[in-house]
Amino acid sequence: MKLTISNVVLVLFVMHGLCAQKYTITGKVVDEQNETIPYANILLLQAMDSTFVKGTSSDDNGFFELTGIEPDLYLLQASYVGRGSEPRALDISSDISLGALIIAMGSNELDEVVVVAQRPKLQKLPDRLVFSVENTVVSQGSSWDILKSTPGVIVNQNELMIRGQNATVYLNDRKVQLSGQEVQDLLQGLSGANIKSVEVIANPPASYDAERGPVLNIVTSKNIVPGYKGSINGNYTQAVFSKYSLGTSHYYKTDKLNLFANYSINPKKDLEKTKKGIHFMDNTNSVFSQWDTDYNQVESSQSHNGSFVLDFDIDDRNSLNFTSNVLFNLNQEQQTNLETLMSNNLGQLDSTFTTQNNADMDNTNLAFDLSYVYKLKKEGAQISANGHYTYFTGDYFQNLNTNYFDAGGAFLRDFGFDSDSKQDIQIYTGQLDYSTPIGNTSFETGAKISVIDSESSVRFFNFSGNDDNVDASQSDQFLYDEKVYAAYFSFVKNWEKWSMKLGVRGELTEAEGTSLTLNQVNSQDFFEPFPSLYVLYSPSDKHSFSFDFGRNVNRPKYDDLNPFRFFYNENDYEQGNPTLRPSFSNNFNFNYTLNSEYFFDVYYKDNGSNIAYLVFQDNDNQTLVELKQNVLDSKSYGLDFTLSKGIIPAWFLLAYTSIFHEEETFLAEQSGNVAFTNEVNGVYAYLSNYLTLSQDGTFTGEVTATYISKFLFGSYVSDEQFNLTVGLRKTLFDNKITLSLAAEDILEKYVPTYRSQYLNQDNFYRRRPETQFIRFGFTYNFGNFRLEDNQRAIDKKERERLQSQD
Repeated sequence: MKLTISNVVLVLFVMHGLCAQKYTITGKVVDEQNETIPYANILLLQAMDSTFVKGTSSDDNGFFELTGIEPDLYLLQASYVGRGSEPRALDISSDISLGALIIAMGSNELDEVVVVAQRPKLQKLPDRLVFSVENTVVSQGSSWDILKSTPGVIVNQNELMIRGQNATVYLNDRKVQLSGQEVQDLLQGLSGANIKSVEVIANPPASYDAERGPVLNIVTSKNIVPGYKGSINGNYTQAVFSKYSLGTSHYYKTDKLNLFANYSINPKKDLEKTKKGIHFMDNTNSVFSQWDTDYNQVESSQSHNGSFVLDFDIDDRNSLNFTSNVLFNLNQEQQTNLETLMSNNLGQLDSTFTTQNNADMDNTNLAFDLSYVYKLKKEGAQISANGHYTYFTGDYFQNLNTNYFDAGGAFLRDFGFDSDSKQDIQIYTGQLDYSTPIGNTSFETGAKISVIDSESSVRFFNFSGNDDNVDASQSDQFLYDEKVYAAYFSFVKNWEKWSMKLGVRGELTEAEGTSLTLNQVNSQDFFEPFPSLYVLYSPSDKHSFSFDFGRNVNRPKYDDLNPFRFFYNENDYEQGNPTLRPSFSNNFNFNYTLNSEYFFDVYYKDNGSNIAYLVFQDNDNQTLVELKQNVLDSKSYGLDFTLSKGIIPAWFLLAYTSIFHEEETFLAEQSGNVAFTNEVNGVYAYLSNYLTLSQDGTFTGEVTATYISKFLFGSYVSDEQFNLTVGLRKTLFDNKITLSLAAEDILEKYVPTYRSQYLNQDNFYRRRPETQFIRFGFTYNFGNFRLEDNQRAIDKKERERLQSQD
């Protein structure tokens, strides 16, 4: 063992002492008519993640030269007035003379006035799809709007999904450490004007945590000009209730220091109407009773979100970063009125009951992150260290009262109770990474430890009347402790027409959940490897083929493990499941790209014992129980097609279509514990038209249509839904002011019904939030607003498993 360590140390010292030779790239920029293009921008990017390396401009005769280039794998692109050449992959190991980079200028004028607005662009890299939106109509909305416009992203009940799985949101490869509604609030308050691109990573590489699945990484532009800039942005939304949000961002940059501060407030009042129906069945599977319930829920909240980022370059080799994100959502109020009609099998009214369910909620979410980077003497090699702390606390007080009446409206009885629940979560993580070029490859390795300490409690009290489904003995205290030890390595290699990225991550998990009331302990100790592979073959500039494979894990969220019950009424409740186990998935994808405009994807996902949202009706006790449960088997496959093309200079079309199959086999607990397979064949279609409505490109429009035929949601199958959205944006005073107007769900068809109908189960719900609205937004930039956003978030995957109680 000593000899092995000595050899590794020796190799690292040798690599550290190497001094890579530097090379030069020369070339010329022309249009499709072979006319020279002077003053075109030349960008050299890292092939692995498209980060900026060097830049220059072509001279009066279209010639350019980039010097001091380290041996590595790069992408080179020329751009001019919103047009760009095809990215050219380069494996730099000597001086290179490229010849000509061709920018297809075409007709880019309307009545002899140049259109300056750029169009969104799609680019396929070995491990991700890059949706470039900088200086486009898409970037003039919020960051949330950009994600909703990204090909392949489905918004389901405010969750961002890719191929049936919830996506994790990152900023500059750092995890957004918020959950649920908090993510949406943050991104709606963050202007998209400084967003460079969105990366859709269906199979995250080994450097990402193995947990969950797809990643949406928002890449912001880099700071390049010293000075100060600031912005104020806000929006006003008119739905059933009016609501608004306000935010302000401030940036300051010197040669060594970057500062960023952001604050946003989102006061709002939302109405959500839900209709539920249950057909209770006897032993012959004949309906003997049917319940119909109308929910009217009004929720008021006022979330405050603040972020602070400090980047400090100590010298050319040493740099520090401190990031903090704090969110306070205090004094939330939720008032729910439920009215239930109980009828016999002939539809004749038997009795009714009404429930008043009021709740008060407080959430606090604090995150702090400190990173240090040391650049080694060898160009491109570095060591980085990171420490992180998260504190989350949530309080939830519920008061529930129900009155029962007979068919004639006469009072029968009442029932009520109070509950008080609390959750405290602390997360500590430490990470060490090392990366270096080795010849014409790039190597990266690292290790990480995560420690999670969660404590939850619930207490039932102040009972009135009697009900068999709720009693004080259900009060409980739940403790959860988890440690995850991880290590990974990956490397990238490029050839003339090939690119390959290979990695593996290993994670050792030690977890224990304890229910003090039930005197029950559930432990999980396991080690799992998570390999990943990406291969890209580009025989020409017009054609590329790629294949990728990745394995990852889905760990239970902390709230899902708590054996608590949250009641809508005493016959309809959610219940935690402390026996949940992590599930593992294997994902395969094959892609063909034509001319960077047409993208074809065939995928297959084996999700194993996936954690699914299941609902079971107890026909004997006439209750409906909602819980998370490991299914027996889960898989999906499909064919995706994406079109990204300019039709005419003023009209850009982005279309995405997915034909898919989903199926899950689970244990039907209320149907004799038999295995049942829920499956669906579905179609998802997204069509967005980006229009330039003025000759100077400052007035733009967007018309977007989204259609989903049906899809699986645990034991439910949704029916079809359709969303039509229209938006207008206008920039004024040399981009200092941006005004926007959008109308969503114009046809009021974006509200599906979810139905669970099999064996002796027959229930449905139709939840209608305020999907139909008109929103007016504005952004005002001041100071040196040419600066670009250096916004970052915090890279701790464990926080995704926090859940807002909204």
